[in-house]
Amino acid sequence: MTAPASPSSAPAAAPTLSQDELKAQVGLAALAYVVKGEIVGVGTGSTVNKFIDALATIKDQIKGAVSSSVASTERLRALGIPVFDSNEVEELAVYIDGADEIDHSGFMVKGGGAALTREKIVAAQSKRFVCIADASKLVETLGAFPLPVEVIPMAVQRVMRQFAAMGGIAQVREKGGLPLVTDNGQHIVDVTGLKISDPLAFESEVSQWPGVVTVGVFAHQKADVCLLGTAAGVKTMQFA
Repeated sequence: MTAPASPSSAPAAAPTLSQDELKAQVGLAALAYVVKGEIVGVGTGSTVNKFIDALATIKDQIKGAVSSSVASTERLRALGIPVFDSNEVEELAVYIDGADEIDHSGFMVKGGGAALTREKIVAAQSKRFVCIADASKLVETLGAFPLPVEVIPMAVQRVMRQFAAMGGIAQVREKGGLPLVTDNGQHIVDVTGLKISDPLAFESEVSQWPGVVTVGVFAHQKADVCLLGTAAGVKTMQFA
């Protein structure tokens, strides 16, 4: 008679990481891209918060940061990291930020945290863009996540009609029952129903619409590297 296998002989199940743990993974991994002795560009959002916490452990090795939002600035300063105005810095070696979506070419949708304009400014100021995200953000085609567009208030309705003509469904983002006001004093329109197959052309077109401050497609300021948090560890994606 064959004896039953002991519990210790069964293969161990792979650990299941929470989304929060995946974000912490990539936040820590991003430290490898921080250039010592330099000022680092820092984005906005829950994944970036993990990076800021990790950055605090090497704060004595950097000059400080340029931040893309009031929220990130407050977190950086609370951890003792100096924050510079972007106008005080000519160029940044690296910008580290998250994404709401990223495709296999490094094109992204960003702006879920309403900081897309400042994020795009800091990205444009940086030699290298390192995106940090969990695996759920990787998509084949951009557009499933509601596309954020920062708009001057007097142009909101007309911009929404232009998206409707494209087949999109636009609505004004609200906070506390009123239109959300960005750090720049503008409103956000979120657009669903789009499939953005040519991100470069789409970004160029919408950016020309009168009243649009910034569209949340990051194609001209795409990622150079993406650190993707997966159950098997951090996957590094390089983009040409």
